[in-house]
Amino acid sequence: MPQYYVRETFFLSPEFSRVESALPASVYNALHLLLRHHHSDSLFIPIRSMQFQAVVSRTEILFVDSQGGYAHQDGEGGRLVKLAWRPLMPEKRESLNGPVPCTIVHYFTNLRETHMRLMSEFPPVLERALASQRTQSFVTIERRIAPFRRGA
Repeated sequence: MPQYYVRETFFLSPEFSRVESALPASVYNALHLLLRHHHSDSLFIPIRSMQFQAVVSRTEILFVDSQGGYAHQDGEGGRLVKLAWRPLMPEKRESLNGPVPCTIVHYFTNLRETHMRLMSEFPPVLERALASQRTQSFVTIERRIAPFRRGA
């Protein structure tokens, strides 16, 4: 099967808010199984029901709105990250079935509903991906995260 490789730039706006929470073990474990299976540092996973994209790395999961939020800065274009999940010290959880403490970072206002929807829409996407293990479902990416200056 052909391997797809894409280089994308993502811009991080200044943080709007941050909340301490936890990721279910099933979500965290599935993400790391997919990364290991694809032998990659990061993956792009489409969440088609929301028109969102998840950019998954070992240290964070970035969520980007596919329908909007494209910006140009310093001669480079890229998508604006809407929110991020940043797992905190997963190695310190007491079991593989335990939740993983996580910081949820919002880069724009009014993302509470979006986050709640991601929590319900993203796990089934991961389950289907693990069940099928098809490489066509994901794109291996080289990601570049850059700070975004509003008004630039």
